[in-house]
Amino acid sequence: MDTNRIESLVYQLLEALGENPNREGLVETPKRVAQMMEEMFEGIQYTNADIADMFGKTFEVDTNQMVVVKDITCFSHCEHHMALMYDMNISIGYIPRGRVIGLSKMPRIAEMCCKRLQLQEKIGEDIAEVISIATGTDDVIVHITSSHSCVSARGVKSTNSKTTTLATKGIFEQDDMINRFLTLKNA
Repeated sequence: MDTNRIESLVYQLLEALGENPNREGLVETPKRVAQMMEEMFEGIQYTNADIADMFGKTFEVDTNQMVVVKDITCFSHCEHHMALMYDMNISIGYIPRGRVIGLSKMPRIAEMCCKRLQLQEKIGEDIAEVISIATGTDDVIVHITSSHSCVSARGVKSTNSKTTTLATKGIFEQDDMINRFLTLKNA
């Protein structure tokens, strides 16, 4: 990520907005924004396979129980307006096929997949793919509910609306398995 260029562009943006980038409150803003963007968009530099390698510590296990980690909180930015997707609640489920992933790795995977410019639908698909790569199972489901500032703060200004997506792979493409997951997720 080219943080020097981001700093320069933020300086220019402040000028284009009619602000004085050299006034006391804004002097360090370009640098702070560049540092913030480097952190918030870290996931752009990694493929899903890279993320699976980074956080894919698994353990051999003899079980076919559904594993669900719910209420993972994240945020992201949409690729259309770079607007914040907030109050994001993510639940991930999978059926181990000989390997389980460390439970703390699932929120880390979700967070890294959110650190990209993209759509909520794609976030769910990316998380499912990373879990699949890491665990070796195709049986993965990801449920996401989020608010979008491109809807709540501009345009229609629908402040209470939420968007819900459900990414499914393998056995979770069957309605009865979706219902089992949703029952566990809502328990």
